[in-house]
Amino acid sequence: MANAGLQLLGFILAFLGWIGTIVSTALPQWKISSYAGDNIVTAQAIYEGLWMSCVSQSTGQIQCKVFDSLLNLSSTLQATRALMVIGIIVGLIAIFVATVGMKCMKCMEDDEVQKMRMAVFGGIIFLVAGLAVLVATAWYGNRVAREFYDPMTPVNSRYEFGQALFIGWASASLCLLGGALLCCSCPKKTTSYPTPRPYPKTTPSSGKDYV
Repeated sequence: MANAGLQLLGFILAFLGWIGTIVSTALPQWKISSYAGDNIVTAQAIYEGLWMSCVSQSTGQIQCKVFDSLLNLSSTLQATRALMVIGIIVGLIAIFVATVGMKCMKCMEDDEVQKMRMAVFGGIIFLVAGLAVLVATAWYGNRVAREFYDPMTPVNSRYEFGQALFIGWASASLCLLGGALLCCSCPKKTTSYPTPRPYPKTTPSSGKDYV
């Protein structure tokens, strides 16, 4: 029987990771303009996300522009979008499945083994969601790093990792850790031994049987 506190901790961590995934997907700071090079002091900062690009002026004014055409985007950005949305949807499914298997819930109280299996299944789905987010953020970060160290990229056009990318990495880690803790509630296999066959009772022999 798994510890209920450990199971609850895994669910909370995975849920926080799912919330962080939504925040990371919505934020536009996936990559920010780099200040490497001779031009250190700039009057504006440029950062881009999965859905829009923004320009922040030194006066505090921010102007954002949503990406117009989906087909005009790079394949890396489209794949990152898809993986992050998949991670959010799969994480939502994992929340409902894991909630049914939680010990603090009244659902499926009659069958404890099936209830624990639902919690494990929810943990596996959380692992899938965390892997999707991890692949998306790592893929996008690899692209930013390759463009930064590319000698053909102008110094003023180089970008660095943004805050949303770090939030995505932290969210993926929380989903993976929470899903692993939920998987620890896997019911142990109990070996069932066959019931011994009762032997027939022997009737006591009386003296009349002998001559």
